[in-house]
Amino acid sequence: MTAPDEAGADAPAVDVTRLRVALARLSRRLRKHELAGLTPTQLAALATVERSGPMRLGDLAAAEGIAPSTLTRLVTALEESGYVRRHADPRDARASTLVITPRGHDTLERLRTESTLVLAASLQLLTVELHRPSLDDVFLRQTGRSLRESAA
Repeated sequence: MTAPDEAGADAPAVDVTRLRVALARLSRRLRKHELAGLTPTQLAALATVERSGPMRLGDLAAAEGIAPSTLTRLVTALEESGYVRRHADPRDARASTLVITPRGHDTLERLRTESTLVLAASLQLLTVELHRPSLDDVFLRQTGRSLRESAA
């Protein structure tokens, strides 16, 4: 519950424990959400390429904070799935530039839409959960004492 010095006497108390549990459930739901066969790291890299536009592999590795060898495997998987394409860098024949494909863009849009729907539904449940009275609230209304006071 909110500490007395943090809220006025008339302010509704927030059951922090129930809020923590509800947020943990929401987090699990969002993590379980379908990722179109992408790992979280692949999804983050794909979103970076979409947001930043065509970029060199080294720039993507730096932006994502991953090792170049890991990035090579990651980009190969994205390319094989049709989410990105490599193009020769016109300024440097040894380097390539990564661009998102229409399929990659459409996949990100679909995932964003689906995640927004999951989040909205979960927030509605969270609101109901937070407004449900706790056992302590019910006991207090019935007896005029909290469970903690009764246990002491």
